[in-house]
Amino acid sequence: MMRDDSMEQWRKQCRRQLQRDTLTRLKYGFVRTYKPILDDAKYRVYSSTAQYRAWCRTHLPAYLGYGEG
Repeated sequence: MMRDDSMEQWRKQCRRQLQRDTLTRLKYGFVRTYKPILDDAKYRVYSSTAQYRAWCRTHLPAYLGYGEG
């Protein structure tokens, strides 16, 4: 649970962010993170969802969250 002063600081920060224009919010609203293997090719094409899922199972580390179940 947040302390009262922490919650008030958070609210002030939210109010400041809402005063920004849309382009500025978009600029700072996303963080680009390198994802190993996924970001190493410009694009990939699969004939079916099953083929895509099989590729994910065999090539991607579990921590990326592309596994099944």
